[in-house]
Amino acid sequence: MTHRTVNSVALEERAASFTRRSIKTDSKLAGLRLAMSMLDLTTLEGKDSPEKVRALCRKAITPYEYPMDPPVPSVAAVCVYPSLVAVAKQALRGSSVKVASVATGFPSGQYPLEVRLADVHDAVEAGADEIDMVINRGAFLAGRYDEVAEEIRQIKAACGEAHLKVILETGELETYDNVRHASDLAIEAASSVPGANELADGEVFIKTSTGKVAPAATMPVTLVMLEAIRDHFLATGIRIGMKPAGGIRTAKQSLHYLVMVNETLGPAWMSPDLFRFGASSLANDLLRQIVKQSIGRYTASYDFSEA
Repeated sequence: MTHRTVNSVALEERAASFTRRSIKTDSKLAGLRLAMSMLDLTTLEGKDSPEKVRALCRKAITPYEYPMDPPVPSVAAVCVYPSLVAVAKQALRGSSVKVASVATGFPSGQYPLEVRLADVHDAVEAGADEIDMVINRGAFLAGRYDEVAEEIRQIKAACGEAHLKVILETGELETYDNVRHASDLAIEAASSVPGANELADGEVFIKTSTGKVAPAATMPVTLVMLEAIRDHFLATGIRIGMKPAGGIRTAKQSLHYLVMVNETLGPAWMSPDLFRFGASSLANDLLRQIVKQSIGRYTASYDFSEA
């Protein structure tokens, strides 16, 4: 695999340029609603309980409980630990919201491979629609690229029908060149599982972060990953999904990301099937802005649940 070199000055200048676009009122409301539909609501704490997951699922299905025409869209997915997948699956039954699970020794990725594979099998058997795996950053930074690629292939195979998101934990990869190399490696490995059919669009995502390491998602890092996705699409015709996670807290930031995705990858990626936000704290700011755009005034913070 050719290791691509990233021009950091040009990259950061281009990433900053997306924050200077002017978005008009109608387009802004459409963008806010689209961003809401792309959210993965997440609870990944030691104190997670079945009732907390059920509450999160209720918010995922109906983010805003008051009448609005059209209603605020449901989010894309709820992400939980494998032990709570069955709870989420039951709570989301009959809705469009997917169940994602952070299997594979989240967040370190340092567990033995057989343990990580068992984690995936358990989550899929419990009903997970999507698996968010973490790569072993220690192996990657030590130059053991074949080992990282083989782990991705085996985990992709263990997913069965579930889609796979490969978390790079970009805050630990140190350079843009490493982020680009890890992106290319993850895409190529997930696309080359022995005996597997050709990937469907959106069957594999690459994801910036676990949300447990700072910095998490940034626009320059996300742009590096989008360019890897673009180059893979131009070479193969297969659309890989993208998920920036962590650090995106405001509706305004989410619109900047959507502009970047549209201008880098095109309108086909402007869908939760190919682009997600991993940012639970973003939900209520999106709601505030959607309601403001719809009724002309801000509502009180207690109108939005914190689930």
